[in-house]
Amino acid sequence: MTILHVSDVHFGKPHLPVVTAALLRFVDERDPEAVVVSGDLTQRAKVGEYRAARAFLDDLGPRPVVTTAGNHDVPLYRVWERVFAPYRNYRATIAPELNTVLDIKPRGGGRRLRFVALNSSAPLSAIVNGRLNRRQLDFAATAFRAAPEGALRVLVVHHNLVMPADGDSAPPMRGARRVLNQLGRWSVDLVLSGHVHRTHLGWSRTGSDASSDGVPIVLAGTTTSSRGRGSEEGRNSLNLIRVLASGLEVTAYLYSTEAGEFQPAERRRYYME
Repeated sequence: MTILHVSDVHFGKPHLPVVTAALLRFVDERDPEAVVVSGDLTQRAKVGEYRAARAFLDDLGPRPVVTTAGNHDVPLYRVWERVFAPYRNYRATIAPELNTVLDIKPRGGGRRLRFVALNSSAPLSAIVNGRLNRRQLDFAATAFRAAPEGALRVLVVHHNLVMPADGDSAPPMRGARRVLNQLGRWSVDLVLSGHVHRTHLGWSRTGSDASSDGVPIVLAGTTTSSRGRGSEEGRNSLNLIRVLASGLEVTAYLYSTEAGEFQPAERRRYYME
């Protein structure tokens, strides 16, 4: 089974239609069984941007698509709307619920997947770096506890729970340590996120915490916008995840302007017991 992971598509001024066309060709060629879009579908949460994002999501069908909101998916400068109706356009155009559960059964049989997507945007308390509240952690605990037996458990959030490996500063989500401490209790197998606009294929435990590797944490860069940062400044990226009997294989792809397509750039295997 394969999962396509994209993020930070930013429909609006930074969006790159030529890269979106290459992405849709990539989807047609690889035919993933599920697509995850981990937030920042829009640049300024405007109605027109959301309509463009909705058309993009429809083009990914008929395969299942998992989405979650990012900090750019709530209005920043329209203060009244940010305070009183921050998700009005997201709910009307993308999905009515902000925290979701989706079960997927592979086409050819095999291990099922449960995706739990949590809205880590926080328009009032943590506009940029986001956060998850206790109610959302309880939602995730209940959802993972009720997962089908043997299912691969995938947590999807927009904001990064760990620092990327390239050395450029990208502070984790507010309260990230609390979330990381829950991953083992929830028996999470994989975390997918974005926000930092560059790829990171890592683990939930690093440095002094690395008595064991913990849980695979995979960040996608900005897939279809001009807002790449750090080692991916001016670049676009996505991740293709293969679910294997022995674990996971994640291949990061970078868009080549010369070739007009996404090309493999980095690969990592996560072995699981």
